[in-house]
Amino acid sequence: MKIAMVGSGYVGLVSGACFADFGHDVVCIDKDESKIARLLDGVMPIYEPGLAELVAANVKAGRLSFTTDLASAIDGAQAVFIAVGTPSRRGDGHADLSYVRAVAQELAANIKTPTVVVTKSTVPVGTGDEVERIIRESGTDVQFAVVSNPEFLREGAAIGDFKRPDRIVIGAEDEWARGVMKEVYRPLFLNRAPILFTSRRSSELIKYAANAFLATKIMFINEMADLCEKVGGDVQDVARGIGLDGRIGSKFLHAGPGYGGSCFPKDTLALLKTAEDYGSPVRLVEAVVKANDTRKRAMGRKVIEALGGDARGKRVALLGLTFKPNTDDMRDAPSIAIVQTLIDGGAEVVAYDPEGMDAAAAMMPGVRMVGNTYEAVDGADAVALVTEWDAFRALDFNKLKSLMNAPVMVDLRNVYDPAEVRAAGFAYSSVGRV
Repeated sequence: MKIAMVGSGYVGLVSGACFADFGHDVVCIDKDESKIARLLDGVMPIYEPGLAELVAANVKAGRLSFTTDLASAIDGAQAVFIAVGTPSRRGDGHADLSYVRAVAQELAANIKTPTVVVTKSTVPVGTGDEVERIIRESGTDVQFAVVSNPEFLREGAAIGDFKRPDRIVIGAEDEWARGVMKEVYRPLFLNRAPILFTSRRSSELIKYAANAFLATKIMFINEMADLCEKVGGDVQDVARGIGLDGRIGSKFLHAGPGYGGSCFPKDTLALLKTAEDYGSPVRLVEAVVKANDTRKRAMGRKVIEALGGDARGKRVALLGLTFKPNTDDMRDAPSIAIVQTLIDGGAEVVAYDPEGMDAAAAMMPGVRMVGNTYEAVDGADAVALVTEWDAFRALDFNKLKSLMNAPVMVDLRNVYDPAEVRAAGFAYSSVGRV
């Protein structure tokens, strides 16, 4: 099949490369001329393990191409995916659908053959109706259908998630569109990946509901961690104990500094606004959003507490800045609030991250970025492990101790065994463990 992917950011580029790897003819489109120029030169706009190699292989095979010209790219495409950004709108927190609407208008003016328009972007309930209205009101007499096909890609594991999905959700209102989508996903259909066909509105809501539920699990175990610290429990034991219950499951029960990234913060907020608009508030999600916002600064205060309650004039080394490992994404990363809390407290902050420092530098002008872990800790009064990159999982504690001004470690991801670190001579604190 010929597939057009409008938007060559994280979702569009990963999806387009994977579809091409399935054997489809894929064109990725973007208005950003510099991004397309870089892609044509083999330079990825994002860091995602394996993506550069996957793109290069499919470009070489002639199945994947890039352009800024939407009209020519969609010519003859049976499926056109909308994969543009839907950031939180300034002022009210609603998902900003201006990019989605602009694509719909451009598609309306340019589709010439029967086309299934697929919203891959994360969009509020009813967006598919709006896209359909825009195209239909253009007066086109070309057969088309609008389908919802939300993405469930984890940054850092996106290619595996696409090729070995837990499920594929397709919201389609007619049989012809379902048939086209079955052909799009034929390789996964043959591998018996679970494919769920729903109404379009149900599909749109599934994406938000899934992310809100996962965010709730994260904040639940974080609050249990706080309780563990008060009563002398171990949150990792608590997480194992409840996670072994098949009704609960072990995933997303890892205590830490709160969630961030491109999805959970904006999607939970957009769900709240949608629920408000329809007069059906989701109080549980409201509590989750509030708790996550306050937690990030609380983690900064945790570091200050480890410094004896006063950070003024002291140096703190941060290991990890991105919201999770194996990505360069700094959107709503907990490190942003942690850094601000430390700087507000008078601390000097030095940081190292394997991939995120370029993006972080613009957000953290008061932080000194350095080239490796041991340069970061040199002369530090405390080291805080903020993102659990593999590079931080086997630190040389003797070397750390020799370089630091004081052997103080705050492990916000519970990477290390407390007894091991304390045996190395460190004052050690973590999350939900005593």
